[in-house]
Amino acid sequence: MSGRIVSIVDGYGYDKMIDDLNKLCQANPFLRLSYIGESVMGKPIPAIQVGNGKVKVHYNAAFHANEWMTSLLMMVFLEEYTSAIGTDGYMLDQRATELFNQISLFIVPMVNPDGVDLVHFGAGASHPYYESLFQWNQGSTDYSQWKSNIHGVDLNDQYPAHWEQEKLRRSPEGPGPRDYPGTAPLTEPEAVALAAFTQHHNFGLVMAFHTQGREIYWNYRDYEPEQAYGIAKQLAKVSGYEAIKLTDSDAGYKDWFIQEYRRPGFTIEAGYGCNPLPMDQFTEIYEEVRPIFIHGLSLSLVSD
Repeated sequence: MSGRIVSIVDGYGYDKMIDDLNKLCQANPFLRLSYIGESVMGKPIPAIQVGNGKVKVHYNAAFHANEWMTSLLMMVFLEEYTSAIGTDGYMLDQRATELFNQISLFIVPMVNPDGVDLVHFGAGASHPYYESLFQWNQGSTDYSQWKSNIHGVDLNDQYPAHWEQEKLRRSPEGPGPRDYPGTAPLTEPEAVALAAFTQHHNFGLVMAFHTQGREIYWNYRDYEPEQAYGIAKQLAKVSGYEAIKLTDSDAGYKDWFIQEYRRPGFTIEAGYGCNPLPMDQFTEIYEEVRPIFIHGLSLSLVSD
């Protein structure tokens, strides 16, 4: 984990991520950078393709603003993977160029850029949503616990997978720091962009990275394919995390993907503690999730 380009720093926000992505692409011409849409505030949401294989895999991070560490985890992995490809090296026991030739990995490292920047930098009087955010945050200017997008909607409760049940389960009746699913599925541009991106690429396997709990969620209402639990057990074995059969949860990205495509989809809850997780845990957490990043690719070949 060299950090030659990606800076392992606290307060890792949108501008820093974009700068790192541009530098990675300049150093590695085989990377393909595109944008899948825009956030509420007009920030282009980047996606990076690594590889030329027929099997398509998707990883995403930072659905939730105060779980921004997942963006940095994914960016560090991206740099490590591209470096291994460039030097014909290995990722654990996997030869990077073989993965590159067999798998096309599509990474969306920050689904919720407006929310992440709100957590890091707050909202001053000049912020276009200053008054609404202040009200939704119960009159506090401390946004460190904010999970939602800038509209006060939880982006991981935005998908048409029994959304109505999730709406009834959630307590907030309106916008706020967390858990408000909106007025209907797919009302928020970030969620819409990721859904369209997924529909366009027809992925064979997806992983959504969150914090915290050191858990792997692999099922959804028995829609998941037979091999999903076996993959989850393998990911748990290499990471030390626990594969959990989750119930009483709907409308998430992973839920929608499984329901829509009947293919393996996973939510990875990285690290353990209270969000946002402190940076002094970063190296330990990266060493836990690094095997998940790597084996997720090789296991996608089994699930294809």
